[in-house]
Amino acid sequence: MSARVVVTGTDTDVGKTVFAAGLTSLLGASYWKPVQAGLGGETDSETVERLGGIPPSRILPEIWRLNTPASPHHAAAVDGVTIAPEKLAVPDGDGPLIIEGAGGVLVPLTRSTTFADVFARWKLPVVLCARTRLGTINHTLLSLEALRARSIPVLGVAFIGSAEPETESIIRELGRTRVLGRLPVLDPLTPTTLRQAFNDAFRIRDMLTS
Repeated sequence: MSARVVVTGTDTDVGKTVFAAGLTSLLGASYWKPVQAGLGGETDSETVERLGGIPPSRILPEIWRLNTPASPHHAAAVDGVTIAPEKLAVPDGDGPLIIEGAGGVLVPLTRSTTFADVFARWKLPVVLCARTRLGTINHTLLSLEALRARSIPVLGVAFIGSAEPETESIIRELGRTRVLGRLPVLDPLTPTTLRQAFNDAFRIRDMLTS
């Protein structure tokens, strides 16, 4: 069966789009961002295509493209758009697929539905991206609890940032989760440096088995 993996985060701007680009490249996968909020610059799909070196044919179109860089429920209201969560069905297709959520686990898609609610309906395994800096322990443990409360399978936590062994250790122990690896901050961030760092930090088999 082709792998379908959801990439989500503990918060916005944790680096999950860069992680998704690396994972899409590592698995030779297609990429799908169902809801894009904010069209003022490079979209997440465009970032993944560029950094992952992904052919345009493997970048699936968004269902909703919202102008306002805000939570999807608010961005949709500003744009005069109605989001119907039931229309978010995982696309059919051959080969692995990486699906990226928006913001954190409990970001509202509408005033009554969060992304976690959609993930629960999909029943797909999730990779939780988390910063390594101060504050991440609380955010990560709460996110893991929210996922498990909805019986969403968690592949593990992928850290992004500088090495913080104690932080990674306590999250693994209290969160009862695997640490899949850590992607350092890359300067410069290019397709080549991302590919090398990802190959050094992560293993394909960890992304496919819970």
